[in-house]
Amino acid sequence: MYDYIDGKLAFKSAAYVVIDAGGVGYQINISLNTYSLLGDGERCKLYTWLHVKEDAHTLYGFADAGERKLFLHLVSISGIGPNTARMMLSSITPAEIQTAIVQGNVALIKSIKGIGPKSAQRIILELQDKLKKEGPDSLTANPVGLKTVKEEALSALVMLGFVRNVAEKVLDQEIGKNTGELTVEQLIKYALKNL
Repeated sequence: MYDYIDGKLAFKSAAYVVIDAGGVGYQINISLNTYSLLGDGERCKLYTWLHVKEDAHTLYGFADAGERKLFLHLVSISGIGPNTARMMLSSITPAEIQTAIVQGNVALIKSIKGIGPKSAQRIILELQDKLKKEGPDSLTANPVGLKTVKEEALSALVMLGFVRNVAEKVLDQEIGKNTGELTVEQLIKYALKNL
């Protein structure tokens, strides 16, 4: 619902911040990783995720889109809620979590408070292949707005319901055929003819 909130940093603690954006103060739960990356400046921009429950709407904030992406991977696992995922991101850095999952390091994940051996194994089992496919630099991937033409076109085709791998192959073929610079719209139109 909210991609990010950018505004004046009204309050900062290790557990949450309050950002004044347009006269509204948003209380946003953060990890220690995000807390350490926040400066003492007046302006603040956090990538957010809204957790909606029957009795509460809770905002979680992240210093960068990569940390939010990892958080969303973690909360997609049965038994791992937003508070547990935030605890994980507070215990070790997102890059260390990603490396531990990809390498199958159960001991490191198990060492995080609130994560037992079964949960650690489940996290590795469910996320190892996803994170391997995304690659080691997925947490530092281009932020929104700095995507390549191919990435934008691929994202649009996936949103339209096409299978990612098939769409990517067709886009690669179209890029190979055309020697000139294509816009996102042109690339999508060419790809749709072949899908």
